[in-house]
Amino acid sequence: MNCWEFKKCGREKGGMKAAELGVCPAYPDHGQQCARIAGTLCGGTVQGTFAMKLANCMKCEFYKSPDYDRSFKK
Repeated sequence: MNCWEFKKCGREKGGMKAAELGVCPAYPDHGQQCARIAGTLCGGTVQGTFAMKLANCMKCEFYKSPDYDRSFKK
C-alpha cells in the first residue's frame, strides 16, 4: 500500500486534491518511502527534507505501519 492510499490525501495523479494541492512528490514511485521525499504534505503543511521532518514522520500512522518500507533500496 502507498501513502496516498493509506492516508487518503487525494494527492496522487488524478486524485481529488491534486489540482488544489499539486501531485505529491512521492507519487508514483515512492509511496512506501514518503518520509525520505522532500516536499510531501503532512497535517496540511508541506514538509522539508527527511532530516527536517523525521520527528513528524515518526508520529505518522503510515510511517509506523507495516506498509512503510524501511529498507534503503533505491
